[in-house]
Amino acid sequence: MRRSRRIGAGAAVVIAAAGSGIAWLAATRPDGAPHPAAPAASATVPAARPGPAGTSPSPPPSEAALGDGRRPVRIVIDRLGVTAPVGPVGLRRDGTVQVPPLSRVHEVGWYRYGPAPGERGPAVLLGHVDSGRGGPGVFYRLGTLRPGDGVRVIRADGRAVRFRITSVEEVPKARFPTARVYGDLDHAGLRLITCGGPFDRARRSYTRNVIAWARPTGSQPSAGMTGR
Repeated sequence: MRRSRRIGAGAAVVIAAAGSGIAWLAATRPDGAPHPAAPAASATVPAARPGPAGTSPSPPPSEAALGDGRRPVRIVIDRLGVTAPVGPVGLRRDGTVQVPPLSRVHEVGWYRYGPAPGERGPAVLLGHVDSGRGGPGVFYRLGTLRPGDGVRVIRADGRAVRFRITSVEEVPKARFPTARVYGDLDHAGLRLITCGGPFDRARRSYTRNVIAWARPTGSQPSAGMTGR
């Protein structure tokens, strides 16, 4: 069985949170050992503690999706009133996953070293919960999704891959389920991720992550919506 493309063994998973105008993050290594939250001096995602040397993954074959029609360019979640552009994000030099900058909190990042939505394996889309200035981010209401809610991901070729939410959970950042999010699958899957839980003012970080899990229901032409 072909293995899905996923984050490398020593890379870290990063989810960015925003509060009081400053960005913060928590990272978890695939072995489950948490990285401490780290402050940022500006509205950029700070570096987490680096993993072991030489563990950043090489671009896998699925990255070819960047150059063809499979790459996602827009996401539509009718129940949340979300219609947002999607752009590729990769890995920082320290092995943490990039997210869209806080100056573009209404954009969604697709982890481009994993599968494109609709391909076999876990497609991962990340978005901010807020801007740090009081305004909501693209996934502000992600935690209100329910099983059966629909998600459409528009590809560069104009086709819409349709998903149905299967579950939504909120997890402590210190116990982020890296293996379940990025691990191998024998089917196409979608994970939508943002920050959640209370904002810890002492640590200046959100304490939890919200993860929405979905499976595809099919694809079809998208009535001219290409995300451009």
